[in-house]
Amino acid sequence: MNRTDRLHALSEELRRAGPRGRTAAQLAGWLEVSTRTVKRDVAALQQAGLPVWAQSGPGGGYVLDAVATLAPVNLTPAQAVAVATALATQPDAPYAADGRVALEKVLDVMTPADRRRVEELGARVWVHDADPAPAATASSSVSSALGEALATRRVLVLDYRDASGRSSRRRVEPHLLARTGDRWYLLGWCHRRQAPRWFRFDRVRAAHLTKEPVVERDPAVFGIPPPDAHPVRP
Repeated sequence: MNRTDRLHALSEELRRAGPRGRTAAQLAGWLEVSTRTVKRDVAALQQAGLPVWAQSGPGGGYVLDAVATLAPVNLTPAQAVAVATALATQPDAPYAADGRVALEKVLDVMTPADRRRVEELGARVWVHDADPAPAATASSSVSSALGEALATRRVLVLDYRDASGRSSRRRVEPHLLARTGDRWYLLGWCHRRQAPRWFRFDRVRAAHLTKEPVVERDPAVFGIPPPDAHPVRP
C-alpha cells in the first residue's frame, strides 16, 4: 500500500472508530506498519487539516473529531449518474469543478458493487460536447420512468406522439439515453417495428414500466456517435 492509500485508509478507519478511537498499536497492526509510521501518518493528516486528536492515559489513542465522523452522504447508483449527467451537460457552470470533486468523494464511499452499477449505467447515458442548455425534456414522471427502465433493464410501454402529431403505443427496450442539440432521446428497440428507434423525450406522453427484461443488443445498431460525444461515466 502506498502512502497516499495508507493515509486515506487511516482516516477512514478513524472515521469508523468514532469516539472510541484507535491506539497507535491497533492502527499499526491493521495497516501492517510500525507505530512510528502511524505517528508520522497521523501528523501528516493533522497538517492537512484533518481534526485528529491524541487521547492520553490508559487505552488512549487517536480520535477523529465528531464533526468529521458524521455519516457520509450515500447516493444510489442512479442518483450518482444523475449528478454526473448534470455536470457533463454543464461543464462550464459555476462550481462545476467543485461538483466533480464532490461526486468523486461520494463514489469513494460506495461499495464496489454500487460503483460498478454507476459505471454501467453512466456508460448508457451520452452527451454531446457542443450541446446548448437547457434541453427540451418530458414531464418529471415520464423522465423518472425512462431513467428507472434503463437502470433496471426493463421494457417500457410508451404513449408516443410522432412529428406529425400521430399518437401510438409502443413496447420499447431502453438501451441508451442521449442528448444532442437541445433534445434528449431514448435509444431503444421498438417491438412494433422490430428495429432500433430514437424517441424524443418531449414527445413521450406517458411511460409505464413492465416486468419484461431487456434483450441485450449491439449498441452499434443505434448508430455511431459523433467524435465529440461521450458517456457521462464518472
